[in-house]
Amino acid sequence: MLENGDLIFVRDDSEMGQAVQESTGSYSHVAIYLEGLIYHARSSAGVVCQDPTDFFEADHLYDLFTCSDMDWKTVKNRACQHLGAPYNASFSPDGPGFYCSQFIARILPIFETIPMQFGDGMQEISPFWQAYYQELGQPVPLGQPGTNPSQLASSPHLHCKERNLHDSDF
Repeated sequence: MLENGDLIFVRDDSEMGQAVQESTGSYSHVAIYLEGLIYHARSSAGVVCQDPTDFFEADHLYDLFTCSDMDWKTVKNRACQHLGAPYNASFSPDGPGFYCSQFIARILPIFETIPMQFGDGMQEISPFWQAYYQELGQPVPLGQPGTNPSQLASSPHLHCKERNLHDSDF
């Protein structure tokens, strides 16, 4: 089912996942499948590659997208150059390392940056993000240039391959 260059968009019910989805759209995470491994930026480990059996989780939903113009070998070389980079927990454009969509946009440079959003539909900055950035001791990078998984999924360069997959589908 998975093919080289497939982008894996994730929906999950974790507190962080819900906050990302409320602020930006349908997805909380994005990764890419290349030669049997999944490359992505994880909050707990930074930029990693994992076996699919270690990536997919029972309580998440997954949508697969493809990019017809992708030279996946070049993308894999770029991905490997960033393995071990730290996670950009501040989501700031000049923060160290990468957050998930920032990593994908770096290795597959077809995406534009957009102003970062941290609202929940009722407030410009949700209580979750206010507390998150207070704990980091940093200002919320509201309006700063960035990316998010839902924005990447809406790119005209991508095409939906499969929707609402579960870990057992892989």
